[in-house]
Amino acid sequence: MIIPSLKTLLMALATPLANQGITTDNVGNGGKTVAALSNGVALRIMPLGASITYGQASTDGNGYRSSLRDAIAKLGNQVNMVGSRQHGSMKDNEVEGWPGYKIHEVHAKARTAVPAYKPNVVLINAGTNDATGNVNLSTAGDKMGAMIDEVFAASPRAVVILSTLIINTVPATEARVAIINDQFRGLAKRMRDAGKRVILVDMHDASKGPIPSDMFDTTHPTDVGYRKMANIWYQGIVEASSLKWIQAPEPVGSVPDSGVAMATEVKKKVGKRVEVFEA
Repeated sequence: MIIPSLKTLLMALATPLANQGITTDNVGNGGKTVAALSNGVALRIMPLGASITYGQASTDGNGYRSSLRDAIAKLGNQVNMVGSRQHGSMKDNEVEGWPGYKIHEVHAKARTAVPAYKPNVVLINAGTNDATGNVNLSTAGDKMGAMIDEVFAASPRAVVILSTLIINTVPATEARVAIINDQFRGLAKRMRDAGKRVILVDMHDASKGPIPSDMFDTTHPTDVGYRKMANIWYQGIVEASSLKWIQAPEPVGSVPDSGVAMATEVKKKVGKRVEVFEA
């Protein structure tokens, strides 16, 4: 009897995982085996935040968005990343990321963007600039809560996935990150207890999130760090689906279910060069 080699067995096991849409990148913590999320509902996702949301310091400008989008699309859901800005080499590159902005400034942008697109999933990573600038740390949770409440008011079908802040390699700033993260954890629990569709994902978990070797500078991840963030966002969206919290997005004008279709339509309608890049 011929005993198959370990390599042969591993290859046989890996193939069906890939076919099921499992994230198989080299980070190693990419997602569970699931069918299409929430019975295949379209996901209109708004990445909301500052420079990390924007994808600063990633080699392609996509940050976490491309890896996350690809992982969800493999499950069979249509995905449209939405926002008032475009950044990165991915085709569906809309984002609501504002480098340098503090929580209250991101809130001001959300006040316009959320009702315009009515996303059914909002990914919020904001507060890093509050930590680096040492600005009103004691009210970071209150400011975040006010923004989340306004997100729900503007897009009642939304699920909010709130991220703790990633590590910062400057010790004094890292201490302030910890202060803000504690407030975000308490905020998420209070909102959940009040029946609001808020999921906290922990980007500061050293076993899953970026670690010092994954940082491009003191504040922004490398591509590896961004892939780790994508995996954590993915787990949060899977949790929202498991809780049956994800609803079909509210129809808004000509906003399609497919972000690729949206990018193509922009190219057709705008005669001058626009920042829409081919994947």
